[in-house]
This record gives sequence, structure tokens and C-alpha cells, in this order.
Amino acid sequence: MAMWLELFAQYNWLFLGVIGTVSLLIGSFLNVVIHRLPIMMERQWLQECAEGLATTPAKDEWPERYNLITPGSNCPKCQADIPAWRNIPLISYLSQRGKCHNCHSPISIRYPLVELLTALLCVAVAAKLGPTGLFLGTWLLCFGLIAAAAIDFDKMLLPDSITLPLLWLGLLLNIDTGFVTLADAVLGAAFGYLSLWSIFQGFKLLTGKEGMGYGDFKLLALFGAWFGWQALLPIILISSIGGAVVGIALTVTSKLDQGKPMPFGPWIIIGGLSYLFYGPELVNWYLHSVVGL
Repeated sequence: MAMWLELFAQYNWLFLGVIGTVSLLIGSFLNVVIHRLPIMMERQWLQECAEGLATTPAKDEWPERYNLITPGSNCPKCQADIPAWRNIPLISYLSQRGKCHNCHSPISIRYPLVELLTALLCVAVAAKLGPTGLFLGTWLLCFGLIAAAAIDFDKMLLPDSITLPLLWLGLLLNIDTGFVTLADAVLGAAFGYLSLWSIFQGFKLLTGKEGMGYGDFKLLALFGAWFGWQALLPIILISSIGGAVVGIALTVTSKLDQGKPMPFGPWIIIGGLSYLFYGPELVNWYLHSVVGL
């Protein structure tokens, strides 16, 4: 390991190339996570409900094994198996011109976009942090955030199986002052959760409606655990402004019905990643331009 770290430190282009290639491959797997994890969660909920109500177990309805590994990759239209040599990130999509090799049904553009976004984001983080232990942890954070954003966009759901492990990982990385001190990280996690929880409770009390989900609270707590309580306000401002602008634009163009909920998680993630790359600049801009200090 020490030899690889020394080699990567000496040849930065090699480090970025390896990270980009590996991230591209993992991006392909993230597409599986994005598609299958909500289905797995739904099946688990239905089975638990069936067992609690003493009705027919849900497993009788789905006898096949279904997880992130089994069954293998297949076309959602014709169910044809996709061999490994046809599942190469980006290259397979381009060589098949965005269509299934068997039934020629269109393949969603989201698949190569997720792969490309994963590679680009991870290379950018690698360039910022270098070949360090802190980068390895942040690398995992990037994978989890991309999957969480896509799932929330599709299903308005932020799985605990993604957000909570990343929250704890952030606290562990800050034990020895990774991004911030451990005290700042603990306060960030607590204030991150409680701030959105308080807004949620106040909105519900005034309107009788739920303005956001509990997954959003945990997601902001996650960023608080990684970047400290100091990051919370900039992240909330960026996510709120971005979400409001897009929400208004979609409503005006009739692409979003008035009153229809819109996922907030992707905007929190954009705010958190913005802070990762431009944290000090964002804080200084806010203090000078907004507060006037």
C-alpha cells in the first residue's frame, strides 16, 4: 500500500487515471443499486406487514432470489441476460447505440450518465484531496451520494442503508480531525438533524402537512458529521435556493403540478458537495456579502 501511495503521489496523472477507471466501473454497479434497492426495500416492507398481520407471506409472491447480485444484469424489457462484455461502462452504450442487443429497445440515457458522473466526481475529489486516507473515505461518500440522489429523484426515498453508514463514517474520519474536529462533527450531526426536524414540525403544526421526509434530516446530519456544524447554513442556503428556483421553473412551465412534492435530497447533496469543494469560499462569501462582516 505504501508503495502505491508513493507512486500515486509522484505521478498524479496515474492516480487520477486509476480513480477515474475504477469509479467508472463502480458507477455501472451504482445503476444496479439505484434500480434494485427500492424494490428490495418494498419487498421487505410487504413481507414484514404480511407477517405482522398473519397473512400470506409476501415471499410466496416473489419466490425468486432478488438482491444486488442476483439475478444477473438483464434487459428490463425483454429480460435477456446482458453478458459482461456487453456491460462495459459507456463503451457498451455507445457501441450498441443506446439500444438492447436483443430486442433493440432504447436504454435509458441515465445509465451512462450515472457512470460518467461517478467518474468525473471522484476524479475531482481525488484531485482535491490527493492519495490520502481522507480521500478513500470521501470516495465512498461520493458513491453513496450519487445512489441516494438518484433514488430520491425516482422514488422520493432516501434509504437508511445509505445515509446512516455514511453518517457514522464521517464521524469516524473526524476522530483525528479529518475535515473538522470530532466535537464540530458531533455538533454538526446533531444540529443537522434537529434543524430540519424543527422546520418539519413547525410546518406540520401550521399547515397540517408534512413538508419533507425524515431521510432529509438524516442526510443533512450526514453532512454535519463530515464537515461540521459550520457547513450546515451554507448547505441549507444552496439547497433551498436551488430547489426553489427549479421548482418554480417547473411549475411555470407546467412540468410540475402546483402542490406536488419534489425531492429535496438531491439539492441537499448538491449543497454538500459544493461545500466539499468550496467550503471556505462559501463561508467567506456569506459573511462578507450577506452578513456584511
